[in-house]
Amino acid sequence: MSERIDAVRLGTRGSMLARWQTDYVAGLLAKAWPHLHIHVEVLHTQGDRVLDRPLPVIGGKGLFTAELEEALHSGAIDLAVHSLKDLPIELASGLTIGAIPTRGAVHDVVISRSGHPLAQLPAGATVGTSSRRRGAQLLRTYPHLRPIDIRGNVDTRIRKTLDPAGPYDAIMLAAAGIERLGRPDAVTEALSLEIMLPAPGQGALAVQCRDDAAILRLLAPLEDPVTRVAVTAERAFLRHVGGGCAVPVAAYAQITAGRLHLRGRVLSPDGRRCIEVEGDSHPDEPEMLGAKLAAQALAQGAASLLAEETS
Repeated sequence: MSERIDAVRLGTRGSMLARWQTDYVAGLLAKAWPHLHIHVEVLHTQGDRVLDRPLPVIGGKGLFTAELEEALHSGAIDLAVHSLKDLPIELASGLTIGAIPTRGAVHDVVISRSGHPLAQLPAGATVGTSSRRRGAQLLRTYPHLRPIDIRGNVDTRIRKTLDPAGPYDAIMLAAAGIERLGRPDAVTEALSLEIMLPAPGQGALAVQCRDDAAILRLLAPLEDPVTRVAVTAERAFLRHVGGGCAVPVAAYAQITAGRLHLRGRVLSPDGRRCIEVEGDSHPDEPEMLGAKLAAQALAQGAASLLAEETS
């Protein structure tokens, strides 16, 4: 019989949202294991420190996870809590996603300084986003608008948007983050999945750990199998298409009537070209479904659209 774990160290970034996510996971652990002593360690990542350049220019969203992964490898922390959409699709050697709790909201929202939805903003209005996926889909539906880069945590972005002298007429953000921070009052518009398909894994949290049997047993009560299946299909689509966190690839999967349904979208950066695929499978085959739909997207020219983003 394995030795009982009495204490764990959770690593987190310092933003309010990251702290909320880590506190949420700590609460789940405390409920499952009342004896457990939980210590939270705040780490500062390169993505948090470099705020004056777009994410794709400085290396993409992996910059928010590298320091946490190094701390896991060194044993400085036992667990790292991430927004799953920010976690690279290829995990560092020796590490695994030990648990994926029940998913939150998957859609995106708009916060507008004028209080008007995107369709009512004037030509040339600026919409802040750090996501190439959001920017491309914005231009696909609203070519009269202009996506511009924005960095900083959620509260900072909201403040920049509402500033009358600021450069942003609106911003786009994940609904899950807004809800977790208790700021639904700031939302102008919820975007439909037809307009804005989410990033693979959006709305889900990932608890990353060393590939250690005792830690994995500790995390087992936090796991939501339905969420795991859905995000596995989405991330498989992204991986097989050949994209990373910073390219215009969107995917959303859900189990409906006993079938796993996946919808994937690959866009050119200007939104003028869009390849969309969808299909279903048995829920036991999320990797296969993601790979199958990625192959269909590639057969329709997805690789050339992704090449535009990196050229």
